[in-house]
Amino acid sequence: MARTGRSRDPPEGGLVEPPPKAGAVSAFLEGVIAGYGIAIPVGPIAVLIIGLGTRDGFPRAFFAGLGAALADLIYAGIAAVAGVTAAGLLMPYESPLRVAGGLVLLVVAVVAAMKTFWPDTESKRAESSHLRALAGFLSITLMNPVTLTYFAALILGSAGGVASTATGAVLFVTGAFLASLSWQTALAVGGAALGHRMSDRTRIVTGLLGAVVILLLAVRMLLGA
Repeated sequence: MARTGRSRDPPEGGLVEPPPKAGAVSAFLEGVIAGYGIAIPVGPIAVLIIGLGTRDGFPRAFFAGLGAALADLIYAGIAAVAGVTAAGLLMPYESPLRVAGGLVLLVVAVVAAMKTFWPDTESKRAESSHLRALAGFLSITLMNPVTLTYFAALILGSAGGVASTATGAVLFVTGAFLASLSWQTALAVGGAALGHRMSDRTRIVTGLLGAVVILLLAVRMLLGA
């Protein structure tokens, strides 16, 4: 895609001038908007993070959200570097990845429903490390390559060419990651706050509702594959 405006020759010594401050701020803000745009729509990840916060408290839910935000960071970084090329390489595998993601969510829905009736003991909950929650949510979120296409489209469509310089690309990716992480953290805080105020009966009802939502999202993912 052709860029508008005059191109500037690099200064002596071959060094590329860094973008002006206004351009850097714009790249960061566009990344923030993109990060919220991909994170805020309610999906299985949001439901799982809230449920985890309700059941196991804030720390595990936070690390789960961190895993989801890291997946957004990875896809935003790939989009900034390779753009449409990387998206095109992944698209042939979109259906298999969606099937795998849907099957994983089906298992997660069943496990979530079971844990509403038979919650983990304190010792077993302690054994399930925060890093395990991070890795699990990172893996589940990476099974959606549409995220890569989303970031690539935004980068290519930006008026200022946010990824035309290394600095702009880094600031865009950083903004997207911080926005996603802040939203996932808000979900973790909300889930933990709800968990502290719920009776056992209410926790069972909300746990089952969450499991049903995840199940429906899994079915939709499988049907769309």
